[in-house]
Amino acid sequence: MRVALLAHETFPDRAKTAVGLLRYGDDEVVAVLDRTTAGERVRDHVPDVPDAPIVASMADVSDPVDALVVGVAPIGGGFDETWRPDIRGALERGCDVVAGLHTYLADDDEFARLASDHDCDIRDVRRPPADLTVADGTAGDVDATVVLTVGTDCSSGKMTTTYELVRAARERGVDACVVPTGQTAVMIEGWGIAVDRVVSDFAAGAVERMVEQRAADHALLVVEGQGALAHPAYSGVTASILHGAAPDRLVLCHTAGREAVHGYEHVPIPPPAEYAARYERVAAPVAPAAVVAGAVNTAALGGREPADESAARAAVDEFGAAIDAPATDPVRFGVEPLLDAVLEGL
Repeated sequence: MRVALLAHETFPDRAKTAVGLLRYGDDEVVAVLDRTTAGERVRDHVPDVPDAPIVASMADVSDPVDALVVGVAPIGGGFDETWRPDIRGALERGCDVVAGLHTYLADDDEFARLASDHDCDIRDVRRPPADLTVADGTAGDVDATVVLTVGTDCSSGKMTTTYELVRAARERGVDACVVPTGQTAVMIEGWGIAVDRVVSDFAAGAVERMVEQRAADHALLVVEGQGALAHPAYSGVTASILHGAAPDRLVLCHTAGREAVHGYEHVPIPPPAEYAARYERVAAPVAPAAVVAGAVNTAALGGREPADESAARAAVDEFGAAIDAPATDPVRFGVEPLLDAVLEGL
């Protein structure tokens, strides 16, 4: 499928969904919509993904497109009315629209009418199944090994680490699977449940359902974590995934240099060793799990040339020492140390 990614005023640093689809998705990206960087190219900003032009609007996309994907995941998941002309333009030219917002675009009267008139589909991937239930506490009984990526904050590399682990495991011949719990991974995988949209009573049950379904077909499940355990807004979804997945092992993800919760700068991030211990304590009553490795996002520290990587390597070494476990930046330095730790003894 050929897609355009809407990422106005956010690409790439705050367009997590767009960057995730560029890096791990199978669809061909023909353009990124960002009015602030129009005229540039994707690889001017993200060098290690397929290239595409950045344009100002859907009207500037000259190549054929099958779908427009909202590539932004704003705090609260709301719809920005400045996106309306692009959504309207996509539907008018016969494109499907895919969104991972808490605001369902299919419920918008104008968009629903245009989709009907032009034979398009609107897919709101955050809409949960209607038949979810409370957890039974049985995910820990599966035969597959279950690994959960957890974080010290939102946007700390949990999804990236999940995909890098699964990709590397498959290269080693391990039958590995991503369990997608957020809108971006749901788009990439074509299945899954965005857990932060599920009624809180059913959130752990939603994760449990996915783990038990996939464990029958795969040896290693890597569950994509969400939020952070000490986050003032999103700790609830974090705990639901931790208990619903009943993981065997945890990988702690962190953004180098971040000392306070993003968007909540009055809330300090606990020290890494303390944070790792908190995850282990909260997991223990349901399914004991240890933090066996750490993933550090060092994107803000120096360039990609070896001469520029000293600060990044120092940050990785410091984090690993703090949690007393192997650590790496899975994008910059490779994920192998994490995979070794995850697979040890299996």
